[in-house]
Amino acid sequence: MDFLFIIFLIILIAAFFVVVLLFLKNKKLKKDISIKEIKIEERGKEMDSKMYELAILKELGDRVGYSLDVHQIIDVITGSLHQFINYSAVSYMLLEPEKILFKIHLEKSVHRDFINEVRDRMLKSLGALLDKEFKENQVEEFMSGAILIEEVKEPVQSFFNIPLVIAEKVVGVLTVADTRSGLYKENEMTILYKITNQASQAVTKLQEVVATEQSKLNAMVISMTDGIVMTDLDYRILVINPAARHALSMDEKKDVTIFDFIDNLGGKFDIRGRLEESVKLKKEYSSERILLGEKFFQIFVLPVKSVSVLGQESVTGGVVIFHDITSEVEIETLRKDFTSMLVHELRSPLDGIKKISEVLRNKDIKLEPKGHDDYIDLIYRNSSGMLELVNDILDVAKIEAGKFDIKKQEADIKKTILDRVSFYSVSTSDSQIHLNASFGPDIPEKMMFDPEGVEHVLNNLISNALKYSNKDKEVKVITFLHNKGNDINEEARGAKYDSSNVLSKDLDNNPSSIVVLVSDNGIGIKEEDVPHIFNKFKQLDTKGAISIKQKGTGLGLVITKSIVEEHGGCVGVVSKVGVGSTFFFTLPLV
Repeated sequence: MDFLFIIFLIILIAAFFVVVLLFLKNKKLKKDISIKEIKIEERGKEMDSKMYELAILKELGDRVGYSLDVHQIIDVITGSLHQFINYSAVSYMLLEPEKILFKIHLEKSVHRDFINEVRDRMLKSLGALLDKEFKENQVEEFMSGAILIEEVKEPVQSFFNIPLVIAEKVVGVLTVADTRSGLYKENEMTILYKITNQASQAVTKLQEVVATEQSKLNAMVISMTDGIVMTDLDYRILVINPAARHALSMDEKKDVTIFDFIDNLGGKFDIRGRLEESVKLKKEYSSERILLGEKFFQIFVLPVKSVSVLGQESVTGGVVIFHDITSEVEIETLRKDFTSMLVHELRSPLDGIKKISEVLRNKDIKLEPKGHDDYIDLIYRNSSGMLELVNDILDVAKIEAGKFDIKKQEADIKKTILDRVSFYSVSTSDSQIHLNASFGPDIPEKMMFDPEGVEHVLNNLISNALKYSNKDKEVKVITFLHNKGNDINEEARGAKYDSSNVLSKDLDNNPSSIVVLVSDNGIGIKEEDVPHIFNKFKQLDTKGAISIKQKGTGLGLVITKSIVEEHGGCVGVVSKVGVGSTFFFTLPLV
């Protein structure tokens, strides 16, 4: 009996241990399952968080890829926060030039005091970040989402800010807030920091690109000769270049408004009205010729159009262009004067030839042989003058077409010059003007040049000197050899050049050349006319010149310049009013 009891007791104890072991194993198994479930749940939350992070970053990438609008980017972030974080309200504050934008979205209804507390906390945070003090009246508020319920008196229990930084500059703060306490852990804040940082970096990089392109655009606009003014839709001046300021005599350092343009234009052009018409109707406008100060302008007004990625066209502002047409007006005036002169130059000899021809054709009129020869001579001289004028016009046309050629050959430069001086000496006896030639040493007997072309140059320079000189004056044709690097004025004095008109020192370094001076002590040329003297149709002021009765065509010096430059030389003039002029040209030695 005792033996059976002992066996039963042993079995009972063994069964107890088996039950305990099974219980402990089962408990451990449940614990392991629970731990796995927790890990799976945590991993699921982490995956959800990662998926949200990737989704929001992709959306930001798509948006930022073509937008610099910080409001739009922050709206993307705040509009999707509810996917991974709980809050009663999400809001942001952004600094603007004249105000602080406060935008809050309510996920659930709250009391007005809740919004005021969020706003005040954000305002203090922004002030601390920027070391400034902001006031409530600077804030412009926008609210969306759930409605306010005055009965809900729950205060702010959970709250955190994230600074919004663009290009290392704080531009605002992003905030989440809730009526419940202890909601926001490090994980949520880390993700939100990462998202806002990604957005900030993207905007910063895009701003850098835009700033670089804008600086290039500004440099181009500043360097443009036309005046450029760009405005926004409120007609505020965004860009104004120096040419526009100069056109309207504006201070270069002053901040300019549309009202400054209205005042300076003085009623000559309705800039505000034309801009408004251009912007609203997408219409381009161009003005007639307008005189501003001493210059003529044509003013163009155009809308600035922008095309979005969706292909939609919108107007973002207006641009005004002040195009200086002073030179075109001057050329037009010169053309009219030239045409008038040309008509006169041709009509007088043609009329003379016609009348002489009528006399010669009339058989009833008996002419002496000498009278007959005189008439023939008049016809010849008139027709020669007209032919010379026509040849000048044709030569200028060839020059403009790039088809003007010279024919160089070995010839005697002294002989060419002396021939021209002898030819014009005959005509100087009546006007009592003395025409002389002098030569410096070492001038070569032969050199390569176009004798006919150089004759044409001498004809123009000598005839002009004689035209613009008074009686009892002297015209000198002085020729000398210039060696590169030598003092050209010393070399000229060695060839008996005694005028007070000094040649430019820049000529000292010209290639070794034969230099020909045609110097007079006549009326001289005004300083402001000297830079334009070799321009087409430019005619000298003949006031004070007794020996000239009619202005020239203004083509002779143009042709002279082309002939000399085709030889590889240069041509110029030094002059003083009342003292005289010295025209010069060079023929390089080859």
